[in-house]
Amino acid sequence: MRNDRSTRRTVGWITAAVAASVVVAAGGMTASVLTVSDAVSAFSKAVASQSAAERAGYGYGSQGSSGGSGSSGNGNSYGYGYGQDGSGSSSSGTDATSSQAKGIVVIDTVLSYDQAEAAGTGMVLTSSGEILTNNHVVEGSTSIKVTVVSTGKTYTAKVVGTDATDDVAVLQLSGASGLTTASIGDSSNVSTGDNVTAVGNAGGTGSLTAASGTVTGTDKSITTQAESSVASESLSGLIETDAGIQSGDSGGPLYNSSGKVIAIDTAASADTQVSDGYAIPIDDALSIVTKIENGDAGSNITIGLPAFLGVEVASTDASTGLGDSGLGSGLGGSSGYGGGDYGYSGGDGSTQTATGATIAEVIDGTPAASAGLAAGDTITAVGGTTVTSSDGLTSALKKYSPGDSVSITWTDSSGASQTATVTLTSGPAA
Repeated sequence: MRNDRSTRRTVGWITAAVAASVVVAAGGMTASVLTVSDAVSAFSKAVASQSAAERAGYGYGSQGSSGGSGSSGNGNSYGYGYGQDGSGSSSSGTDATSSQAKGIVVIDTVLSYDQAEAAGTGMVLTSSGEILTNNHVVEGSTSIKVTVVSTGKTYTAKVVGTDATDDVAVLQLSGASGLTTASIGDSSNVSTGDNVTAVGNAGGTGSLTAASGTVTGTDKSITTQAESSVASESLSGLIETDAGIQSGDSGGPLYNSSGKVIAIDTAASADTQVSDGYAIPIDDALSIVTKIENGDAGSNITIGLPAFLGVEVASTDASTGLGDSGLGSGLGGSSGYGGGDYGYSGGDGSTQTATGATIAEVIDGTPAASAGLAAGDTITAVGGTTVTSSDGLTSALKKYSPGDSVSITWTDSSGASQTATVTLTSGPAA
């Protein structure tokens, strides 16, 4: 599947569950995370569409290249190096032992709307195949395959529920039974100086590696930068470690010295000279799992897949630069890919302002396409609720489920107002 980083746009697919966002990095790559003192990376997903050799060379560039002529497409710092341009390696650890692989899975996803593939890690919670992982491992995915490392058997998986705010997701394997579960421990007594080991699918190779270290802090907070379909997120209450967490380890276990899972590997430093990793305490994650299992949907939790309209929006408001998009190959900071004002369709680079959510692209075969929506149209209402921005579009759609019918009002490129009723479909994972 194509993973063309030079043609991606700073846009966000609109579902009924996640806030619209301007995304920066290509699907499946690591997202940079900014703290007060340094830059770290939410090491979500290694690109599975690359060859193993390319993935092994995957690291971080010091600066993203400039985009073309689109506004602000200058590629900030914290860009990413890919393949031979990267300075990182696929793993800083050693092969995981059979004990460390007990109840651990590798996850491969297809993000068809991003034309990409990605990989991560997860943990078996029940013998019937309930899997715990990070939300950003599966976010934006349209199909998921899970391989149980200890047996080598691969299953299809469906999303039971997700919590994008706290970065937790629960999957269910199809037809699974008799699986060995992960050895879950207690995170309430974790202290600085404790010995830990991070295990995961580093580099997306499909094999588990283990990296040892210590706990260097507790109750830490970070904010990630958006990547592809994955929105920026702020996480708190994290365990900090100097274990060598890598891209692709997301969703994997952070073990204590007794071999018990105390946290979910979630983020790591973008600086290859710094070993700062972050993990979600397992007690916090399991409390979210319980809510998902009980079907407690809320402002943070989505049960199953969200409703999907099938439009891609240019920014969080309707001010859209119509110059060249400036889609440079350097994925730098918040301005990489010709970020800032979104250049969509060529022309003179002028800015048009409208009230609503301006469409950058409509996916073929979706409700939006069937209704006649097109790039350049501006959605102004959903089900009678006024929409003034892309965030407003997301909020308006959140109350709907797949299969619901809803009226969509928009202003077309000629300035005429139109309304159509659509039946929302199931979207990519939230």
